[in-house]
Amino acid sequence: MRVHVVSDVHGNAEALARACDGADALVVLGDLIDFVDYHDHGGGIMGRVFGAEKVGVYANLRRERSHLAASAYARELWAGLADPGSRVDEAIREQYAELFAAMTAPTYATPGNVDTPDLWPEFARDGLRMLDGEVAELGGLRFGFVGGTVLPEGVEPRRGSAFRAYLRSQEDFGASVAKLDEVDVLCTHVPPDLPELTYDVVARRAELGSAALVGLIREQRPRLALFGHVHQPLAPRLRFGRTECVNVGHFQRTGRPYVLRW
Repeated sequence: MRVHVVSDVHGNAEALARACDGADALVVLGDLIDFVDYHDHGGGIMGRVFGAEKVGVYANLRRERSHLAASAYARELWAGLADPGSRVDEAIREQYAELFAAMTAPTYATPGNVDTPDLWPEFARDGLRMLDGEVAELGGLRFGFVGGTVLPEGVEPRRGSAFRAYLRSQEDFGASVAKLDEVDVLCTHVPPDLPELTYDVVARRAELGSAALVGLIREQRPRLALFGHVHQPLAPRLRFGRTECVNVGHFQRTGRPYVLRW
């Protein structure tokens, strides 16, 4: 059995199609959408709507860690549109149509935070399974899937924004983790809450990991825990108990899937 695993695709449909070559199955760990392209300011949804110059201003504010100023600038941009939600949904559907069409191998996908899972049923078809809080069997192994990312304790998702990121409360995410049993391979977008796995050495900050995933690993001791989300991790892999934890890589930039063989 040969399974290719990708995460953080961010619009790279061409590489996604190549990732299906030679694979018995493709596992997608989320962040299909290219919303803000920090490498090509004219790309992504914001680049398409506002142009490279304005996205460049926003990206620079983010790089300077001026997060409040970046948020205020983005709100000002979106407020200038008559119906920003419809514009974003239209652009997301266009990206999803291309991305899901590129998944020519049997595919098992879970959403990331830069995804809109409410729209995924529109692209359902044979050979494409969309899983969240579910287990699927591949080649005799049980793969457990949980999508989205976690919010800090007590923080609620922001309402009324043009893009609805898939951000989940700790309780909601933990409820999906609790649905998984006898898992051999744990597949999530967000990493377990271990500092070596959550710290991004380029952004110079720790992303939020999931304590519920750490609990599952301790209790069920899967062979592997696969995830993405952290683009430049301090440790791309480590062993936690009997489980090998692996960040499968920033696929938009590398174009290389992580390969499982058994």
